[in-house]
Amino acid sequence: MGLCDRESVVCRRLLACARTHKLFERAVICFRAACTAVLFPVFFLFLFDLYFSAPSSSVFLLFLLLLANAMLFTKVSEGFLSPDELFRVVDCAFGREKTDRAVKRYLHSIALFIAVLWLYAAGNTLVFLSSSSGIKAVFYRAALSCFIPSFALFLLLKNALIFRLFSQSAPPASLKKTRRHLTALGAFSAVYWALFYLLCVNLGSGRVSLFVLCSSALALFALTVLLYDLTFRRQVTYQNLSFNRRRVAAVLLLCFVGCGFLAIRRDRFYVRPFIDTVPVVPHRTFPISYEESGVYTIVAPEGDFRILHLTDIHLGGSLFSYRKDLLALKACFRLINATRPDLVIVTGDLCFPLGIFSMSFNNSAPVYAFASFMRNVGIPWAFAYGNHDTESIASMGKAELDALFRSLSFRTSANLLYPYAQPAVTGRNNQLICVRNEDGTLRQALFLLDSNAYTGEGFQSYDYIRDDQVAWYREEVLRLQKQEGTRAPSLVFFHIPLREYKEAYSLYLQGSSEVIYYFGTNEENKTGKICCSDHPSKLFDEMVLLGSTTGAFCGHDHYNNISLSYKGIRLTYGMSIDYLAMPGIEQDVRQRGGEVITLCQDSTWTVEQVPLWSVP
Repeated sequence: MGLCDRESVVCRRLLACARTHKLFERAVICFRAACTAVLFPVFFLFLFDLYFSAPSSSVFLLFLLLLANAMLFTKVSEGFLSPDELFRVVDCAFGREKTDRAVKRYLHSIALFIAVLWLYAAGNTLVFLSSSSGIKAVFYRAALSCFIPSFALFLLLKNALIFRLFSQSAPPASLKKTRRHLTALGAFSAVYWALFYLLCVNLGSGRVSLFVLCSSALALFALTVLLYDLTFRRQVTYQNLSFNRRRVAAVLLLCFVGCGFLAIRRDRFYVRPFIDTVPVVPHRTFPISYEESGVYTIVAPEGDFRILHLTDIHLGGSLFSYRKDLLALKACFRLINATRPDLVIVTGDLCFPLGIFSMSFNNSAPVYAFASFMRNVGIPWAFAYGNHDTESIASMGKAELDALFRSLSFRTSANLLYPYAQPAVTGRNNQLICVRNEDGTLRQALFLLDSNAYTGEGFQSYDYIRDDQVAWYREEVLRLQKQEGTRAPSLVFFHIPLREYKEAYSLYLQGSSEVIYYFGTNEENKTGKICCSDHPSKLFDEMVLLGSTTGAFCGHDHYNNISLSYKGIRLTYGMSIDYLAMPGIEQDVRQRGGEVITLCQDSTWTVEQVPLWSVP
C-alpha cells in the first residue's frame, strides 16, 4: 500500500471518528436540551400545585430534572479526540457543511420559539378574556397546552448547543456577524409577535376569528423569514442555499396539507341540488310574532299543537361527507313528512366541523344547508346549540355563527325562530318561545337553553347550564306566572344531559320507585352510558322548586333514547339522526328517529317516539 493510500485510509478513519464523536455529542446535547425543555411544563405544574393544592409529584420531578441538567453540564465525552484535533486532519468541507446547517437551524429555531411562545400567550389570554371560567380553569388549560412551547424550547436549546459545538472547531463564515444576525432576528421576532399579541388582546376573540388572525400573522412572518433566508443570510454562511430532496419533499407535503386544510374550511354547498328538489310539506299556518326582548309567540289553532324533536343531525358540509349529509337530510324529510308537525326543534349538533372525521372545518355550510332545507319544507323551526356546532377549530366562531343564524332568521326566512336579541347570560342562544291558545292563555312555554360545549378542564370535559342561565330561566318563569296569574306550564330543551339524567337512570336500574319508566333504552357505550358534565347544574333543582317545567328534552348521546320521570319531571332523550360522527353508526338503525311532542289546549302534553325505520 502506497503512502497516499495509507494517508487516505487514515483520513477516512479520522473522518469516521469525527462523525462518531459529533453524533455522541449531539445525542448528549439533545438529551440535555430535552431535560431543560421539560422543566418548563413541570415548573408550570409545580406552580399549579403550589397555588391550588399541595405540591406533590411535581416537586420530585423538578428536582430530578435539575439534577440531570447539572450532571449533563459536566464533560461526558472524555476519551474521544477533541474537535480541534479532528478537524485539523479532515476535509474542511465537512466542518463547513455542518456549521452552515447549525447556523441555519439556530436562526430558524429562534424565530420558531418566539412565534410559538407569543401565540401560546395570545391564545390563553383570549381564552381568559372571552371565557366565563375562573382563573383556575384558564390556568389548567394553559398547563395542559404548555407542551407546545416546550417542544419549541427543546429545538432552540438543541440547536444553540449544536451551534456552539461546531463553532468551536469550524467557525461560521463570520462569527461576529452570525451573533449579530441571531440577535437581530430574535429582536425582530419579539417585536413582531408583541405587536400581534397587543392586536389580539385589543380586538378580542368575538370580533375577529382567532384562526384567521393567527394564520395571517404566521403567513406574513414565514414570508419575512423566507426573504431573509434568500438574501441577508448569505452573509453568515459558506453556502446559503443547497438543494435537499428530503427538505423539498417535506415543504411540498406541508404545502399540500396546508392547501387541503384551506380547502376543507371552504364553504361548499354540495347538497344544494337535493335541497332544491325538497317540496313543501303540508302543514297548518298560524300567527307568529316576535318581541324585541327575543321572545317568539305562536298562536296555536284549536286542537293539538305538534312539535317534532330532532337532535344530533351532524352535517359535515364537505365532499367527503356529502353522501352521509344526504342521508341525514333525507331522514329529516321522511320524519317531517310523516309527522306533519307544527314546529320542529333541533337540540344541537347540527354541524360536525371536526376536520379528519368529516374532512371539513366548516360550520357555516351545514347551517346554510339545513336552513335552506327547512325553508323549502316551510315548517317553523328553532335551534339550541350543541357542543360540536362551534368547535374551536371550526371556521366560524360563536359570534360569527350567531350572526349567520340571525341573518337567516324569521325576518328573512319567515320560519326560523332564532332570536335577534340574547339575554345577558352565558351561552350562545338562550331563548323562550310561547305557544298560546287563541284566547291568549299560555298553552306551553318552550325554553331553549344552551348547555354550552366544554369546560376546558380535560378531554371531553363537557360543560353545563350555568347559574346565570338558571337565574334567567327563573326570572322568565316568574314573569310568566305573574302575567298568567297561575302556574306557567313549560318544557325545556337543551343538548348535553343534566346530571339528573344519570341519577334517574341509575335509580331505574336499581328498580327504585322514585323513577317512572316510559320508553326507550340507553345503549351508548363510547365513554359511558350517559355523557353529562362533571359539574352539577342548578337547573333541575330550580325546575322542581318552581313547579313550572314538567319535561326536559336533550340529545348528545346518540344511542340513548330513554324517557324517565324523576321528581315529577319527565327526562327524555331524543333519538339521533347522525350518520357521520360515530364510527359504524351509519349501519345502525334502531337509534335513529325523532319524537313528537303533542301540546294539548289544557296545557297537558304527551310524547311518542318515531323511529326512522317505522316511517315510509
